[in-house]
Amino acid sequence: MKSCGVSLVALAAASSSAAARSLSAAANDDEKMASTRASETEEDFPTLTTQERESLLGIDSSQFGFHRLQEDGARTKALLLKAVGCYNAVVLKAEGKVDPEVFCQLGHFHLLLEDYPKALSAYQKYFGLQADYWKNAAFLYGLGLVYFHYNAFHWAIKAFQEVLYIDPTFSRAKEIHLRLGLMFKVNTDHESSLKHFQLALIDSTLCTLSKTEIQFHIAHLYEIQKKYRAAREAYENLLQTERLPAQVKASALQQLGWMHHTVEHVGEKATKDAYAIQCLQKSIEADPNSGQSWYFLGRCYSSIGKVQDAFISYRQSIDKSEASADTWCSIGVLYQQQNQPMDALQAYICAVQLDHNHAAAWMDLGTLYESCGQPHDAIKCYVNAARSKACVNAAALAQRVKLLQAQLCNLQPGSLQNKSKMLPSIEEAWSLPIPAELTSRQGALNAAQAQQACKGEGAQSDLRASPAKKKRAASPAQSVSDSCADGANQQPTPGWYLTPQKLQLLDHLRTNRAILKPLQVQMLSQLENQFSLMQQQVRHQAMAGVQPRISPQPESPTCRQDPPRSSPLSHAAIIAQTTTNGSRSSPPSGPLDAGSPGGGGASDANVPYAQQNCLPQDCGAVGAGPAHANGTLTSPHRDANTQGPGSHLAGPNGEPPFSSSSPQTLFSSSAILNQVGHSSGPCTVSSSASSLSPASPRSTPNRLSSPSHVAATSGLRTKDDAPSGGGGGAAAANLGTDRAGLRAEDGPDSPLAVSDNPPLSPSLKGKADPAASDDNNNCRDLGGPFSEKLNNVHAASEDPSPSSPVSAARSPRSPSCLNGRGPQKTAAPGEARALRGRSASAGLAPWSSVSIYPGSGEVLKACRNLGKNGLSASGVFLDKCPPPRPPSTPTPPLPKDKLNPPTPSIYLENKRDAFYPPLHQFCTNPANPVTVIRGLAGALKLDLGLFSTKTLVEANPDHLVEVRTQLAQPADENWDPSGSRKMWRCESGRSHTTIVKYAQYQASSFQESLREENEKKKETEAEAAPSDRRRKCPFKHIKFGTNIDLSDEKKWKQQLQELSKLPAFARVVSAGNLLSHVGHAILGMNTVQLYMKVPGSRTPGHQENNNFCSVNINIGPGDCEWFAVPEAYWGVINGFCEKNNVNFLMGSWWPNLEDLYETNVPVYRFIQRPGDLVWLNAGAVHWVQAVGWCNNVAWNVGPLTAHQYKLAVERYEWNKLQSVKSIVPMIHLSWNLARNIKVADRKLFEMIKYCLLRTLKRCQMQRELLLAAGKELVWHGRAHNEPAHYCSICEVEVYDLLFVTTESNSRKTYVVHCQDCARRGSPGLDDFVVLEQYKVEELMQVYDRFTLASPSPSS
Repeated sequence: MKSCGVSLVALAAASSSAAARSLSAAANDDEKMASTRASETEEDFPTLTTQERESLLGIDSSQFGFHRLQEDGARTKALLLKAVGCYNAVVLKAEGKVDPEVFCQLGHFHLLLEDYPKALSAYQKYFGLQADYWKNAAFLYGLGLVYFHYNAFHWAIKAFQEVLYIDPTFSRAKEIHLRLGLMFKVNTDHESSLKHFQLALIDSTLCTLSKTEIQFHIAHLYEIQKKYRAAREAYENLLQTERLPAQVKASALQQLGWMHHTVEHVGEKATKDAYAIQCLQKSIEADPNSGQSWYFLGRCYSSIGKVQDAFISYRQSIDKSEASADTWCSIGVLYQQQNQPMDALQAYICAVQLDHNHAAAWMDLGTLYESCGQPHDAIKCYVNAARSKACVNAAALAQRVKLLQAQLCNLQPGSLQNKSKMLPSIEEAWSLPIPAELTSRQGALNAAQAQQACKGEGAQSDLRASPAKKKRAASPAQSVSDSCADGANQQPTPGWYLTPQKLQLLDHLRTNRAILKPLQVQMLSQLENQFSLMQQQVRHQAMAGVQPRISPQPESPTCRQDPPRSSPLSHAAIIAQTTTNGSRSSPPSGPLDAGSPGGGGASDANVPYAQQNCLPQDCGAVGAGPAHANGTLTSPHRDANTQGPGSHLAGPNGEPPFSSSSPQTLFSSSAILNQVGHSSGPCTVSSSASSLSPASPRSTPNRLSSPSHVAATSGLRTKDDAPSGGGGGAAAANLGTDRAGLRAEDGPDSPLAVSDNPPLSPSLKGKADPAASDDNNNCRDLGGPFSEKLNNVHAASEDPSPSSPVSAARSPRSPSCLNGRGPQKTAAPGEARALRGRSASAGLAPWSSVSIYPGSGEVLKACRNLGKNGLSASGVFLDKCPPPRPPSTPTPPLPKDKLNPPTPSIYLENKRDAFYPPLHQFCTNPANPVTVIRGLAGALKLDLGLFSTKTLVEANPDHLVEVRTQLAQPADENWDPSGSRKMWRCESGRSHTTIVKYAQYQASSFQESLREENEKKKETEAEAAPSDRRRKCPFKHIKFGTNIDLSDEKKWKQQLQELSKLPAFARVVSAGNLLSHVGHAILGMNTVQLYMKVPGSRTPGHQENNNFCSVNINIGPGDCEWFAVPEAYWGVINGFCEKNNVNFLMGSWWPNLEDLYETNVPVYRFIQRPGDLVWLNAGAVHWVQAVGWCNNVAWNVGPLTAHQYKLAVERYEWNKLQSVKSIVPMIHLSWNLARNIKVADRKLFEMIKYCLLRTLKRCQMQRELLLAAGKELVWHGRAHNEPAHYCSICEVEVYDLLFVTTESNSRKTYVVHCQDCARRGSPGLDDFVVLEQYKVEELMQVYDRFTLASPSPSS
């Protein structure tokens, strides 16, 4: 399959053929069409010469960023413009019957011309017309570039991933990895970002970023993840590079210096500060205009007491980057240390006006007021600090506020009024001017602002040009959320007018005239002169009959919530800069929403956000006719689960916006840590705003929606703050001009009771559809033997009918390709057609639509007869399957009273019940996502004491235990560490210990709990409401002992023998278990793992590896609470994870139940008691929390069914698309199954056979290509129990032919690569040896012998 664009000759022929069919009905005759093709071509392309056509043959999206229009003058650009005109002529003459490739080529040409709206329009039309659009890698790449330009990261990531999936050898694979790395970094998915940067680094092809810039990103990612040792080594290695670019050098030195200053265990204590200052000074030498480096240098000088040097550095920082709230805050600290409270007050006011959510500045300001004996103002500042999302000690602030309020109550009335104030009140201080001596450019900038305001250019231009000098916002005494941005149409206040605050300040200064400082005396004189002028103006207006103006024009009613404060190292802003074509990335032609930064009067008055590119409202139609059958042109402005308008301060995934067509730059970000006078967490420095001109403030219906702003009925829509990196922050490379931030919102509470099967959630009561709430008898009866009591196997009272309400909601899904679920069509409004799934035609899977029974000889013969283009007419070579997609939401939606379905439960009374065959059938029935088998331990007489903590300590006290440090929270909620808002991200720190040490912790935790219970009984005061307590009090840290490996049969012989008492379908090893045929141990899957828990220990949300079933037994003595969602809804949960910037496959997340209920996702919720076995069916999404102190054992099982195999292969392909390693090697497993078992199930047989066919084809094609290139295959073979092999770079499974480096082969270490990664590093494979593990004859024999077995008579 060609990945490049279609040729112009073929395109002309196709277009001419379409035109001929529309002009003459007689054109159906093939000969007539052939005879007229040449003339039609000349008519459609009347101005393109033969040379020009040849020049256009190889032009497609892969040339973006690499063709330089300036090198050959305007000739290439003129040719592209000419080609666009010719293609438009084709579209017009075709009268709607246009070959789809015309639109694809038009999209490429518009992209190369950087006309993004038209490129998007053309690509979407191609998508609408071309059924197998996903086969065209150049189309997907071009579409991804357009989305990348518009900051639509969600869609850009999908497009780029599909390119790599369908064509791993795509010519711009390195560019894709680079852009994926940048986007994942912005989305705070640091592991994914690091992986793609490393893949880009090993690629030897050309790229828009240099190798050193990629290395900087990798080092910065280490720093963000708090891997400081690795970050330091990476920065130092980078600085040793010869001819290192100045900006990269400056950025690396800046990060290295700041890391030495802020991170305690980096560098030696005696020389840390000196080394940090040295690095920052060198950074300034390399880039003197870096305001960030000047600020960091000032912080270092301040920490060692060099006040004058610190002040000079801060002033330089303000001159270089005017809008730095952190710098003003640090200046305030410096003044406060020098006992200059008035100057400190002014600096703090500047900081909080630049950023209303600057927690450190508010707390420092509160401390200043408190030290000056003004508790009322201190309380207001502390309250504002506590409201900030970045506040990490809200509980301490609340206690401080209570203490101050108590002191005020104890004071005598009037004592504060009689006391002279040292400082103006917070309301008065809000109007104080910025100290003139701090910045030399203040007067000029204010004059420029006034001139610009007189021209009526709008307030937002002033804010974006110099946020440090913008107009004062509302008083901080009011709620921050009540402060509104000035409207674009707000009239300027007359210069003589005194606001009420200034009048109050004037009265205050007059009262304290005798004790004023020189600066305050000067201010008093100015105010008195202004007041006198105001009185004269009022008198003149009164004499002229004009109503005097007593209040300024009201502010715009459009209010906005301020963004959260987060460490800038937790994300990065991709900077708008010159593209490789030499032209600046410009905003789209479509208007921005009034709420977007710089887009109108409602621009944010607190944080200088960068100009964001938005998808255009009208992408520009190409030719005549609509883009789609319904006449509309859709674009990805909303996710499938997003409703209503969204925020424009974040991308469609909630990511920080940026403006770039080519990632030519690194990132600009910074943060500070606490120093003397700082009582909060990191403070973010905002760099200068974008120079892009604001677009029209009209409302744009077709715009990017942030998932953080959705319809009010959609429950929580939150993106959790990124974790602080760099010990509170260090600046990334400041190689650009823009800066962006993340947004978050609070969500509602969702308390749910705990019981074996909790009743209907309180959030669902009253919402249920009365017409749909008959009872649970609406469920479909599958007629199994468990519909009534049989053979003493009792159906549970929780209604364990295998036909739960979920089965009625599961939409019928057509059989899909082996590589994943067939592409689904989503009906969500506003979702991009260009990445939306399609319903498979005829609903046939590859193994049923194409013969899969050719012999191995035929397969090999076809491989040898391949043509130069890699294609063959043989039916053996099937078309590639489309990339896998998450399932669409099942329809119709369940009624609200069906969203808490009863959990299928089976009660066992004796051993016979446990081995009764219908139990196996009930558990593996896809209609039952989860089954609880109660009383199993008693029925089988299992000795659970063998897994108790006491026995484990006696058996192997020094056995390794992985420890997860977590926050103890309610089971149905997940809060951020401060307890202020709900979130999906569920982070936990990782460490290691031993069984004996964790046992001591478990025991001490129990004793501590007993003491707390006794203390609670003695308390007489009434307790606050649970929700209030959670919000105000910090959560306690707990430790969860997880992933304890029990695979060693010598160490754990007794325990493993005890588990052999289980029925065959639930055992760790059995002939009917797919995982028993892997041939080697996969820890935790076909081996047993143990979990040691204290109350609150959490297993975050996930699906089992490769969607295999799972067995979990609670040892006790405490209970566990489980939550489970049917496999059909994993796409919905994946969407929520994307919205909340957490990786569904690899991240740690805890679902918000309110979100799930709002989207009609059913949740099974139940208690697992000691001795209960939980069977999780294939693909069920689940999360678990310990209620008491307990241990659990668990492993995975793969029933020998078509359903299990299908879901496993689907996840295998989805993992490949997402660049995630599949722990179960499905290719290796499929060949072992073909060797070991006979399959009578036709569907299962055909799926396995199809996998063998594709593997055999690929292996033989690789052999033929290697032999043709003269590459020798070295026989290696396979050892007994040798694990399956994965590529050490991209982690895909490598079967049969292993590409190992020559060095590792000589050392017998065998570092394996896949062919694609090997060729990226060495195109001719000169540095690699190819090892052969299987002879062709062996594979042929296994393939031919695997045939469909006859079903047994009993079945």
